[in-house]
Amino acid sequence: MTTSHRYGPTALVTPANAITLGRLVFAPVFIALILVQGASWLTAAVGAVFALSDGFDGTIARRHGATRSGAFLDPLADKVVVLSSMYALCATGHLPWLPVVLITVREAWMSVYRWRASRQGISIPARRTAKLKTFVQDFAIAWCVLPPTASLAWLQTGTIWLAAAITLFTGYEYWRDGRAVAAPA
Repeated sequence: MTTSHRYGPTALVTPANAITLGRLVFAPVFIALILVQGASWLTAAVGAVFALSDGFDGTIARRHGATRSGAFLDPLADKVVVLSSMYALCATGHLPWLPVVLITVREAWMSVYRWRASRQGISIPARRTAKLKTFVQDFAIAWCVLPPTASLAWLQTGTIWLAAAITLFTGYEYWRDGRAVAAPA
């Protein structure tokens, strides 16, 4: 018989947080692989582990109880891994700078917006389109590090612009949701 341990909202040391912290700690390894090796099966495999572990820690958190620390750490790890990867790919000439800067501005703005909303007692729940945003951002990175697609600039550029468009749209959705919750009845 297996028992499932549930963690309260204030728990810090949880399996989901351990996976998330692992993503933060090992992010420099992925960035170094992008910068030193470029497109390779090793770089792609490490990137895939990061992408899959993002979903895995969320599944574990839902199963064992979400925590405030996890709600802070998971998006932080996502932003660190994704944005640093994108900037490394810009520096190596695989991605154009403008869509990556737009994604960065939206992510920074959204972090501040959600933080301010939470200080007012307003919770802005995640949307399904945010999953699509993450998926497309991950593929924008993947096309650059997978050897068969590393030379397909049109695919990389098209995907990063699509990621930027979806990222900006989800920012608008979250802004709209926050305004709807904050509006007096």
